[in-house]
Amino acid sequence: MTQSDWIMQFPGLSRLPQNIRDYLHAQSKVIDIPADTVIFGPGKPPEQLLLLLSGTVRVQKTSEEGREIVLYRVHAGESCVLTTACLMAYEDYSAEGIAETGLRAVAIPREVFDRMVADSSEFRQFVFTAYSRRMTDLFTVVEEIAFRRLDIRLAQKIIELSASEESIQATHQKLAVELGTAREVVSRQLSEFQRRGWIELARGVIRILDRGAIQGLAEN
Repeated sequence: MTQSDWIMQFPGLSRLPQNIRDYLHAQSKVIDIPADTVIFGPGKPPEQLLLLLSGTVRVQKTSEEGREIVLYRVHAGESCVLTTACLMAYEDYSAEGIAETGLRAVAIPREVFDRMVADSSEFRQFVFTAYSRRMTDLFTVVEEIAFRRLDIRLAQKIIELSASEESIQATHQKLAVELGTAREVVSRQLSEFQRRGWIELARGVIRILDRGAIQGLAEN
């Protein structure tokens, strides 16, 4: 993959002066990461910034009691805000990042990141724009968990995961992690949806019987 190929996936980087682009290209490398790889975890320092070219990274937090919550996902054309924050603050990670799919990414070493932030206003703008955008997303997650009814959020997640399909492969535990709640709570709500005739539950599968009703709740 040439310099222009991957840099053009990140509009903020495409505006860098040519000499800075050349330096970034020379000091970084394109890497492939297999699916299910734990890319980073709590207590570990960040060694590089990854700019995702393809695939999806799930960033999640686990409580002391073992309960998990998905904070956000990183998609192609994005970077991880937690990695950015830890690089800038010289702190260890407080959550983990897992490759949900096979990944291709550009790895920018810490020392290169530090130099680029210090020397290039265009690179700083790229970093902070991505950072502020993701922080807004995180506040939305907090707001939904704290204030939005679980039945509405569950209906939204079913619609999101199913797309136009009539069923989804998802365990109650997976949905609980996505929604930041306990598996038992999700199970009770799914049972209520089934009682209403909206869905049919099978082992690891949710069959949608009344998409219109679920969609109507999701839009509340």
